[in-house]
Amino acid sequence: MAHVDQTLVVGAVQMAPAFLDRAATLAKVEDYVDEAAARGCKLVVFGETVVPGYPFWLGRTDGAKFNSDLQREIHSLYLQEAVQIEAGHLDGVREAARRGGTAVVLGVAERPADRGGHSIYCSAVTVNADGEIASVHRKLTPTYEERLSWANGDGNGLVTHHLPPFTFGTLNCWENWMPLSRTSLYAQGEDLHIALWPGDVYDTADITRFIALESRSYVISVSGVLRRDGIPDTMPGAEIMRDASDEQVSTGGTCIAAPDGSWVIDPIDSTEGLTVATLDHGEVRRERQNFDPAGHYGRPDVTRLVVDRRRQSLATFTD
Repeated sequence: MAHVDQTLVVGAVQMAPAFLDRAATLAKVEDYVDEAAARGCKLVVFGETVVPGYPFWLGRTDGAKFNSDLQREIHSLYLQEAVQIEAGHLDGVREAARRGGTAVVLGVAERPADRGGHSIYCSAVTVNADGEIASVHRKLTPTYEERLSWANGDGNGLVTHHLPPFTFGTLNCWENWMPLSRTSLYAQGEDLHIALWPGDVYDTADITRFIALESRSYVISVSGVLRRDGIPDTMPGAEIMRDASDEQVSTGGTCIAAPDGSWVIDPIDSTEGLTVATLDHGEVRRERQNFDPAGHYGRPDVTRLVVDRRRQSLATFTD
């Protein structure tokens, strides 16, 4: 029999955005994709809404104040700098993926044309190694103050992708705490789980290992980082946000756990850069011997999950 490679080289990028600057942040992303390809990565992952940045201001600038002129100005800038895939904003990332033969999972603040173009969704975009958009998963439920900025997503992106020898799926931040969302990916053969986070070690340290143990899969958790001096003067209310922030606004926490819950990469605190690891699919097979949540340990005759993956739309037109 011909030898089949049972390993996959992956990259996790803990990156600081050029905060609220889409073009400059995407330029950094493209450079990291090129670096990951040069280091042999077949998959490279970035944190939640790293383009053009996570809305940290909501908890620091009285984000819940109704009809606030400051919140209107910040939101206007966020919309301006958010990603619209239909407008070609990710074409450079797609070309970098194709150029390097490297799949990319990228967290973006998306303002999709199919929802009118003026609301923001927390989206995980998967670009395959041919540079094609393979899926866009919009976060089902924004967490707490995020609801002041982001809209509710849908199930359209609850899909998996085959990247030999693994099958991977992606969830955003606290979606990873949602058992049924995780189960929807397990049922599609997921054995490499990707979790995107805005960036704090306390977010990733426990849940990453827990998902690995529950699913008997590798888990890649990737976070962003942001320092107080990374808040630009061009942001409305920049001084208010700086005054309300610690020196390290976002501390990262990027890490990788093996299917037995052990660390492949321990949580990385505050530093920026690309981390590379080699994953062995044999470890998945060994751990599935005694527990396979969607296989021999599943009981569809007793409990089953129904998932609606239709893309939500406000109107249906018949011409």
